[in-house]
Amino acid sequence: MSEHATFPDSAGCGLALAAPACATLLADLPRARGLDAAMEIADAARRTLIGPGLLTVNLLCSPLPPAGDAGATLVLQRAWTSDPAAYPVAGRKRKALTPWTRKLLLHGEPFIGEGREVLEAVFDDHALIASLGLQAVINVPVFDGQGGCIATFNLLGTEPRWTPEAISLARLLAALCSPAIAHAVMMGPVPAAGR
Repeated sequence: MSEHATFPDSAGCGLALAAPACATLLADLPRARGLDAAMEIADAARRTLIGPGLLTVNLLCSPLPPAGDAGATLVLQRAWTSDPAAYPVAGRKRKALTPWTRKLLLHGEPFIGEGREVLEAVFDDHALIASLGLQAVINVPVFDGQGGCIATFNLLGTEPRWTPEAISLARLLAALCSPAIAHAVMMGPVPAAGR
């Protein structure tokens, strides 16, 4: 019996997971009750397999604009976070249409940002990101049953570059958490936090 499971992705990267991690993701994650339980399992896998960092889920709270609407603003609301002190649940971000929002939210493609210069160019909160020692991001779109983006699964790490395996794992975790995230979207906006 193999001690690893391998998941090839479209880029040809083989993701090898140790049998215990694979068993937890395949047995426990589908049975998780609610977003918090699912994300705790995903975050434990992330910490074990990738290392330190930040994991968040943002729900898209505004409709996607028509393709030609350059002045549109999108609203994202944080529904889950591995660091509630720095990134509390229910925090909202307004995003104009930028190359980042177009790639991730409109075209439904993962965004891989590596290095502080990239983070500074993309994120308004880059100073907070840097203060936490985070240097790279993987944003994975989460889809509804019709192929539209409804949320983002966001992983930030302490290394300035991602390995192909880390990127594949982030995408796998996002896919495995998609049912819980889709349910959270159906439940509506997250109540505002105490601050």
